[in-house]
Amino acid sequence: MIRYRKATLRDIPAMQLLVADQVREGVILPRSDDEVATNIRSYILAEEEGEIVGYGALHIHSPRLAEIRSLIVASEYRGRSVGRGIVEEALREAERLGVLEVLVLTYLPEFFRKLGFSEIAKESIPEHKIWADCIKCVHFPNCNEVSLIRPIASKE
Repeated sequence: MIRYRKATLRDIPAMQLLVADQVREGVILPRSDDEVATNIRSYILAEEEGEIVGYGALHIHSPRLAEIRSLIVASEYRGRSVGRGIVEEALREAERLGVLEVLVLTYLPEFFRKLGFSEIAKESIPEHKIWADCIKCVHFPNCNEVSLIRPIASKE
């Protein structure tokens, strides 16, 4: 049974091992252990029998905007709704925090469309998406990721 929880500093080596192939392929941005540690509170892990099988981060950019990033699922767990579970956990956290919109940049837009995200032009990315992140990408400046956004329902 898959269980979801917040990451701890002890999880960093296993997280880095899980994402290594996708980083080498240029699908996910590389993040140093120190960068992961600095942002450890943003990571949501999926695990089964104590083994990390996926994770993602809800990165807050502003009171209005958060981003789901670094979403990874072990290849043998793909197609088992692990990614969906991580995204749903992140969306619940965004709502609890009062975020108004959640952004993703992805090579798998259909996955996010099924979760209620809508495509937007990269040029219209709200606030200040992170050219600091994009510049680290092997595909910069010729990015072929798709940007999508989802409003978060307010309980007001």
